[in-house]
Amino acid sequence: MTGNQSSGSESVGRVLEARWLGKTQYLETLDLQKRLFSGRANYLLLCEHEPVYTIGVRGSTNFRKPRKQLGAPVEQVRRGGDVTFHGPGQLVGYPIVTLEDGITFGSASYVSSIEKLVISVLEELGCATQLIKGSPGVWTAGSNPQKVAAIGVRQSRGRTMHGFAINVSTDLSWFEKIIPCGIEDKGVTSLAELGIDVSMETIADLIVSKVGTALLGAGETHYEGVVHNNHSVDLSLFSSGAGPGEPIKPEPDGVSVRLKSRLSTAGVTEGLQISERKPEWMKVKFKVGENYSKIAKRSSELNLATVCESAGCPNIYECWNEGTATFMLLGERCTRACGFCLVDTRKPEAIDLDEPVKVANTVTDLGIDFAVLTMVARDDLADGGAAIVADTINQIHKQCPGVGVEVLISDLAGERSSLETVMSARPEILNHNIETVARLQRAVRPSASYNRSMALLARGSEAGMVTKSGLILGMGETELEVKATLRDLANVGVKVATVGQYLRPTSHHLPISRWVTPAEFSELKEYGESVGISHVEATPLTRSSHHAGKVAASVGAVVENQKSTLG
Repeated sequence: MTGNQSSGSESVGRVLEARWLGKTQYLETLDLQKRLFSGRANYLLLCEHEPVYTIGVRGSTNFRKPRKQLGAPVEQVRRGGDVTFHGPGQLVGYPIVTLEDGITFGSASYVSSIEKLVISVLEELGCATQLIKGSPGVWTAGSNPQKVAAIGVRQSRGRTMHGFAINVSTDLSWFEKIIPCGIEDKGVTSLAELGIDVSMETIADLIVSKVGTALLGAGETHYEGVVHNNHSVDLSLFSSGAGPGEPIKPEPDGVSVRLKSRLSTAGVTEGLQISERKPEWMKVKFKVGENYSKIAKRSSELNLATVCESAGCPNIYECWNEGTATFMLLGERCTRACGFCLVDTRKPEAIDLDEPVKVANTVTDLGIDFAVLTMVARDDLADGGAAIVADTINQIHKQCPGVGVEVLISDLAGERSSLETVMSARPEILNHNIETVARLQRAVRPSASYNRSMALLARGSEAGMVTKSGLILGMGETELEVKATLRDLANVGVKVATVGQYLRPTSHHLPISRWVTPAEFSELKEYGESVGISHVEATPLTRSSHHAGKVAASVGAVVENQKSTLG
């Protein structure tokens, strides 16, 4: 794919990180932008949005229909420009860059640079364009101009956000409900309407090939796109969060037709046989001690689920013998079917409202110094289970003075209010796993998305939480993609990252593409910490909660009355 994908210099320099985010909810991408905007790294986010109308900070509500009849939400945002529409079939680009003297510094100069970038791309595709004084955006040439691309930016202290939107194959009826950008005497069109048949990928490629020179003057562009093995794929399949769909009867090797198709689309065509022997470094010694038996007995008596058992964690003997366990909230059944996970996916049972108290009591009984909580995804609940998670954190803080809490949460369906419920309980560590690189999201976690996970972590960091995330390797990712993901985690404010080897739970799950060596994990630890993550745990057997208490102490994530002894 066009764009330099080498690891290159990792300093801020004049490097631009370009990312395809797929089809996203507007507010999630906005919050991701805000977090990146407050940093120093240069980014270009490319995506399509679910239908939404947005209005600039000084814009007017130029609606031709009542808001109830618009069929999409309306969001007021801090950018220039009037009301416009974003939706499927429209390529949206958000440059988040630091401007420099002599290149694009100053509002007028920067907007001009965006216009030139868009015009260059459109004219290369055969779309003749023009600029019209007093009418922002890029218009078709001729005596009856129509807007084909909108531009609305924000610039503050030399940093930019928001950007441009090119109508590729957009349903133009959405624009009929508003006066686009407040311009009543001119229409809106799309490339498809103009007879130009072009894919999102082609336009994304063209933008990436030109954006570094257009906005930075020079430097490298690191583009994590989705073309692999010399074949192109439909960009909309990635990070779309469309869900796993109906199950398909597995083939003889256990892997479903749908899963194989997603892997193939992502460029993963081979994997290890499930019968292949593990390398020596992946072998775990079976050792049952007093604490192991105590935790097993207590969790069974109270009918509590631990992810240690449910997910088949290889560190269960070590952690339980050390007196550490990760409690899984909201039952043992998950509403999602991720390709790597062993957790039960049958219909969820009713939630146990006494679970928060039971877990807190167990933490007290077992003398746990640092409690780790996780949860199954509960898309069947209005808040995704956030209230139970928050209550459990509060109960532990109340009943167990001095005990810190790490909570590993689902993406809560992207609901900001649900995340705020969890954060209101102030866990010492807010953990949410990105799991894999952008290209493999659809195969690995089809009901989630890279953008949504990054937005959640950005929101947590922005709220002052100590955020944590994790990757599992050996599912077909490349070293360059892993490093790009670590850079993204660092740039949204993640303080702790875990990186471990994927272990295939059953023949019905994703195959292992390869065994990652201990030396490679050591290199990734060093790399992640070099780009700004405070602490990276990276070994073949690393799992999200492994050594959680020690890691929390190392980054200062301890409760107030622990600071005198641990801080």
